[in-house]
Amino acid sequence: MSRRRQLWLRAGAVSLAGVVCLAVVAALALDRWVAATILPPLVMETSVVVEDRNGDLLRAYTVADGRWRLPAGVDDVDPRYLAMLVAYEDKRFYRHAGVDPVAMARALGQALWHGRVVSGGSTLTMQVARLLEDGGTGQWGGKFRQIRLALALERRLPKSGILDLYLKLAPFGGNLEGVRAATLGYFGKEPGRLTAAQMALLIALPQSPEARRPDRDAAAAEAARNRVLARLAESGILPGDEALAARREAVPVARVPFPAIAPHLADRMLADHPTTPRHRLSIERDLQARLEALAAAHVAHAAAGLSAAIIVADHRSGEVLASVGSAGYLDTARQGAVDMTSAIRSPGSTLKPLIYGLAFEAGIAHPDTVIEDRPAAFGTYAPLNFDGRFYGTISLRDALRYSLNIPAVKLLEAVGPAQMLSRMARIGVDAELPGEAAPGLAIALGGLGLRLEDLVRLYGAMANGGQAAALRYRLVEAAAPASKRLLSAEAAWQVGNILGRVERPYLAPDTDLAFKTGTSYGYRDAWAVGYDGRHVIAVWIGRPDGASVPGISGAESAAPLLFDAFSRLKTRLEPLPPPPPATLIVSNAELPPPLRQFGASAEAGLQGPEIAFPPDGARLDLGPSLPLVVKVRNGTPPFTWITDGVPQVIATNEREVELAPSGRGFVDLSVIDATGRSRQARIEVQ
Repeated sequence: MSRRRQLWLRAGAVSLAGVVCLAVVAALALDRWVAATILPPLVMETSVVVEDRNGDLLRAYTVADGRWRLPAGVDDVDPRYLAMLVAYEDKRFYRHAGVDPVAMARALGQALWHGRVVSGGSTLTMQVARLLEDGGTGQWGGKFRQIRLALALERRLPKSGILDLYLKLAPFGGNLEGVRAATLGYFGKEPGRLTAAQMALLIALPQSPEARRPDRDAAAAEAARNRVLARLAESGILPGDEALAARREAVPVARVPFPAIAPHLADRMLADHPTTPRHRLSIERDLQARLEALAAAHVAHAAAGLSAAIIVADHRSGEVLASVGSAGYLDTARQGAVDMTSAIRSPGSTLKPLIYGLAFEAGIAHPDTVIEDRPAAFGTYAPLNFDGRFYGTISLRDALRYSLNIPAVKLLEAVGPAQMLSRMARIGVDAELPGEAAPGLAIALGGLGLRLEDLVRLYGAMANGGQAAALRYRLVEAAAPASKRLLSAEAAWQVGNILGRVERPYLAPDTDLAFKTGTSYGYRDAWAVGYDGRHVIAVWIGRPDGASVPGISGAESAAPLLFDAFSRLKTRLEPLPPPPPATLIVSNAELPPPLRQFGASAEAGLQGPEIAFPPDGARLDLGPSLPLVVKVRNGTPPFTWITDGVPQVIATNEREVELAPSGRGFVDLSVIDATGRSRQARIEVQ
């Protein structure tokens, strides 16, 4: 080998070594440059969304700057859209490290030839970088920033994470940001299943979102979409016949309103849980939509300002399946923004079933006990029946069916208003009393304030064998709160058996449904509450401002809406349950003498019985086989002893007897003498 050749080889080796060294140094410098990149925040604010029990969207809220930016990721969109997006925008997306050298070389050559940027050569990762920094696309400085950030993003995130960011941030015109906002805003649907035409439009829009907005320039949007379809067909990504059919599909020419189903409840959830980005409710979207339409139709031709509210719940689980706060959220003439499911109003006669149930449970009355419905005064309080008539001697069964006032007040006087309010509070119903006055007998006829959801709790408990499941609006991982007892199972069944025989509205189906209506003083509120073996529904009709509406009543106005609401369930009504084994089902003649007529002894002025032992509030520690010894003083024998609504000893002349409690816990103990007078005590057996 000649010396000259040796020198050339030696020089070449030195040069190659220099190039390698420079490349290594450049690579290390690039690595440090990329590693030192400060990433912008990768978690951005997204719209708060409220979903039904199945994950279907009920309502969404814009972010702070007024944009619709709904959460969506790779798993939420049509996989064909992702494939088409990558094929059109960045076909080497899954192979490059954030920058595509081939595309960049092409873009650089075009820029040098034309003296300006002709094609950006941007990868999807670079587009995400630009969106994160809200930077421009046509300046070299911006390009270098995007390159650096794209390389850094690829180091920190998987490809799916980069696509997730694109799906949330890509602009689609106006205040629509992200693919889910776009599909809801233009197509009125979720992005999980799209047509080829819709996917092509979604690919075309982010390139020039304002110029191609279909609601502003449908022709420009269609032309851009068709170019995407043509290129995808040429590359074999989209079959030619499908691309041709997609070109014939019309582009949307207007925005579609975002869903606003259960708006009152959604607002409440947002106010109660302001930091929660996603609310999953127990609501059934389709049922909610049907009932919102029903409420609006029911008052459409009614008096000005009239509104309506409806709640549907599963009384076994306590889950609320529908909550309609008004006849129209945006109906300002009817004050539709006011949520009447939680407004405090007078419940009218809707509390009467609870009064009867407490009397049945206490053993001081039975459905076939007779009572006198005649003019009566309770101190200065002298109630009248709704129709102004008196029915004389009548069974309690019929007195409740006809919703007579005087028998209800007599029963409440015996039970005690405080006892009634205590039972209500036990299951979370806190009544609002007027002023600072102690609870009086007027609460039997609506002289207190309750919410529609309170009536759902009360009637749900009666429907569920006296056991109240906590009302639930949200689906959460935590176990539901323990249910609490409102009435004994026997008393609850007796009430339901009576309500199941109340006269139906005209043309209403003769279904296995227990229900009660109510009308507040001055015709301000009309109520109807009913239940079958599974559901409890409560409806309210009135004016949100509390003004009188002459002519409305529970029977004529609210009951038809109640039956219509049950018909919207789209499931067969479940039958009411059979009576519990210990229920006393006999005629009046077969009742123990003290239960045949209510209040007969009160008019005689005789001294009633008193429970000498155990005293009210006592806590007794009984062994597994020890009986409960009870004693009575005063009163006229024979005596009847009742525990939790079930007769234990009937017509005994003994003043001391032994009872067998049904189990551990609280026991409601009652004694009735021969004249019908009674006394109650509540004790705890341990």
